[in-house]
Amino acid sequence: MQEIYFAGGCLWGVQEYLRHLPGVTSTEAGRANGTAKTTQGEYDGYAECVRTRFDPEVVSLPQLFDYFFEVIDPYSINQQGEDIGEKYRTGIYSTEPSHLELAQQYINNRADADRIAVEILPLSNYVKSDDEHQDRLTRCPDDYCHIPKEILHKYKQ
Repeated sequence: MQEIYFAGGCLWGVQEYLRHLPGVTSTEAGRANGTAKTTQGEYDGYAECVRTRFDPEVVSLPQLFDYFFEVIDPYSINQQGEDIGEKYRTGIYSTEPSHLELAQQYINNRADADRIAVEILPLSNYVKSDDEHQDRLTRCPDDYCHIPKEILHKYKQ
């Protein structure tokens, strides 16, 4: 199994979407690259993200990037849907340099590469979100989500 972190705006929808993809074995809502070790206190620069464990024998990283780009506006800076602020920025994070190299290659190979605002950075800090945010749209399917429902549930079995 391998692990990568996707930030695509509000983590509720991103987690709900990713958890149903072929080859994804688990997801966890969290915060990437902030400075705090807990979820308590002031905003510390984090991006809402989803820790994504996957089986590379079933789904490749470029396939995961394709899926991710299906649910984000890659040109938007610090906003996805109605959610606005730095914590809603888009990003791909990993502790594996090869994951980050593949992500950069993926973007560089796109015709719109010069317009893409998705940050690609090493994961420097990760904090699991509180339980109320875990699998939120599974438990509360009518809560707000910036991802259209037909896309959100496209891979749900």
